[in-house]
Amino acid sequence: MLTEEDKQRFIQFVNKIGYDIGEQIIQNVEVQYQKSVTFLPDLAMFIASYVVRKTFSRLTTPPKYIDNSIRFFFHNLFDYNDPTDEKRTLKRPEKPPYVRVFPSTLPHTSVFEKDAHVNVVSIFISADYLKSFLSEDAEAFQYLFAGDTNFLIEEFMTDDIIRTVNELVQKEEPPVLKSYQYRLKAMELLFYLFRSLSRREKSVHQKLSDKDIQAIYNVRDKLVSSLNQPSTIAELKQIAGMNELKMRHLFTQIFGMGIYDYYQYLRMKEAARLIRDENCSVSEAGYKMGFENLSHFSKVFEKHIGIKPKKYSKLT
Repeated sequence: MLTEEDKQRFIQFVNKIGYDIGEQIIQNVEVQYQKSVTFLPDLAMFIASYVVRKTFSRLTTPPKYIDNSIRFFFHNLFDYNDPTDEKRTLKRPEKPPYVRVFPSTLPHTSVFEKDAHVNVVSIFISADYLKSFLSEDAEAFQYLFAGDTNFLIEEFMTDDIIRTVNELVQKEEPPVLKSYQYRLKAMELLFYLFRSLSRREKSVHQKLSDKDIQAIYNVRDKLVSSLNQPSTIAELKQIAGMNELKMRHLFTQIFGMGIYDYYQYLRMKEAARLIRDENCSVSEAGYKMGFENLSHFSKVFEKHIGIKPKKYSKLT
């Protein structure tokens, strides 16, 4: 549990960057762990593990003291156990880790569900500072710097990102140059993320409305809910409430891959989990994911996981 001193440090951080957290967060969120660092007006990073005590929602606002900021929101990446409470062990939330990237000015309503345990690393960075940091590579990410475009990107986590986040959380603070180390780690996180983003399918980014974003996430949720049975395009179009071309384009824009490839990737991640965590045989995992042809399952698994399922099962 946080001490009163820790709580005051958290409040000082949000006040320093000019970020309005609202009374609901203070009243209804129990912060278990937090670290923060600021390098104004270029960068701020906040790491937290918290439990929601009452369901509520709030409209997010940009930090006042980081101009034209972009937010990198790394979600559910680490385990945290409260060392002051031996009886309470907090586990990584059930939802898989992901990162979202969006301009801080993008209108967004955050929903906090009762009893949810959330782990986050949030980086606010000035668009101009990020552009200078990317240097000649910034040209490949112009959609991040077009001020008239509302964008939202969601990316899967790599092992490098998860490892770096856990180093930030688990390691003791250095006795000297603490802020300098955190700044380096923040940039290391962004380096690994941009390495992943550079592999995304190329897509012309168009401005997104709240309705567009919600529609595409409804499509994604449908895919996740039935990994053993693919949804038809007709079903997905009805869920999205838009034509097929627009749906496919916006899906690729947000998630970096087409609907079918995204679905197959999720299936293979689930198959890998079944083999690794539930001791399923390769054939059992394949059948559970809706494959009748195990040879085809093996090829798809290798494409997305990078190793044949039989070899993967021997490594777990």
